[in-house]
Amino acid sequence: MTAANALKSIDIDAVIAGRARLSPADALTLYHHADLNDLGRWATAVADRVHGEKVRTYVIDRNINYTNVCTASCTFCAFYRKPGDEEGYVLDRDKLREKLTELSGIGGTQVLLQGGMHPDLPLTFYEDMLSWMREEFPNIHLHAFSPPEFVEFVAICDIEGFTKTAPGESDTMDPAEWQEKLEVIMERLVAAGLRSIPGGGGEIFPEHIRRRIGQGKATGKQWLQVMRTAHTLGMNTSSTMMFGHIEGIADRVMHMDMIRAAQDEAIASNLPGRYVSFISWPFQPDNTPLGKLPRYDRESNKPFPGDVLAEAVFAGEVDPMDKAACQKVAPGHNRTLRLAGGTEYLRMQALGRLFFDNIHSIGSSWVTMGPKIGQMGLFFGANDMGSVMMEENVVSSAGTTYCLNEATICRLIRDAGFTPAQRDNAYNILKTHESEGPDTQVADWAEHRPAASAFSAPDETSETASLTVDNAAIS
Repeated sequence: MTAANALKSIDIDAVIAGRARLSPADALTLYHHADLNDLGRWATAVADRVHGEKVRTYVIDRNINYTNVCTASCTFCAFYRKPGDEEGYVLDRDKLREKLTELSGIGGTQVLLQGGMHPDLPLTFYEDMLSWMREEFPNIHLHAFSPPEFVEFVAICDIEGFTKTAPGESDTMDPAEWQEKLEVIMERLVAAGLRSIPGGGGEIFPEHIRRRIGQGKATGKQWLQVMRTAHTLGMNTSSTMMFGHIEGIADRVMHMDMIRAAQDEAIASNLPGRYVSFISWPFQPDNTPLGKLPRYDRESNKPFPGDVLAEAVFAGEVDPMDKAACQKVAPGHNRTLRLAGGTEYLRMQALGRLFFDNIHSIGSSWVTMGPKIGQMGLFFGANDMGSVMMEENVVSSAGTTYCLNEATICRLIRDAGFTPAQRDNAYNILKTHESEGPDTQVADWAEHRPAASAFSAPDETSETASLTVDNAAIS
């Protein structure tokens, strides 16, 4: 089937109207054959249907990494330090209180708490941290602990009546006991003040990729199981994807399909919690072991090894758990990088909006892509600009250093033709800035320039960097 005929087989008008759903095969067809501007136009139409044509949102929160000590050895991470490393830290209560006081002072409504997977912190450490934060800062929503952290809690936390394992070995437990211990841990943290769970640690779910980039970390199945438990307890969560490394395009689609299927199950089971958002971003290579791999030559006639394997797994021709079979199908599939730049990011974001017909919000990742690409994301299906970034430690360790304040985010939204609005964790609108807002009160924008990124995306010769949306040039 030709590319034109493949595209004609998809009723894109029905997808936009919410009457039809993209299959994984449809998603691959759109990725490979649809015009980038068409993808943006279609995704924007879906965003307009779901969220209206006028308002685009942001949240004021703070990302606090309470520790950088971690037992995992993720090859994409430049932030973590092994136990015993002299650069390892655990923030004390005074430092955490100082950060939350600053957040409260600028009208913040949420804190994102994530750390490395520290092997020596007991569950009471996390209970105490949540408890005093809830008591001293009752207006701050506690959005904390990604699924890999919960998986490690199951392994190392000493709870009477349950097995305790070495770090990274909770999968050796009886599955029923594993689930029961997870529920006990999560219930205790909810009682202490936990209100929702971030989607960190998602990366890429297909195991032939995940075992290479996330050594010692939660499997994709465990990640999804943690989130289902959170939904059962009434907590909302976010979902994420990190792409642009050794994975194939079909791996990305399989990852998204697993999230969509999990959301379908939550809806069908009438669980009180849901995935409320999806955010994706490209891998940032600087200072990481994974970033040292050789780059794929986009000008060569050779297929990318990651695509060869991903397509075989997608077609059911190879078992992703069979390492030997994977190497036979695609030699070197885990030793070649294909980085993603701005246009590929926008293509994936638009595809995400079209694919996730059961997830409310699509976030634009300006933290990794920069403010201008983040702004363009509003024309490629994003309805949310994410968080005012008071600090960020993880991706900045890998060479990305963007930080934006509320005024700058509002200006980016307004200059794109939308009305900026502050939201909370549940995407309820708190303030809508019609004609006046934080951006309109700025006298000198020179004081609000974002930091430049240390990461330069690869050239993408297959698509132009000058994009046109609805006949309006976006630069």
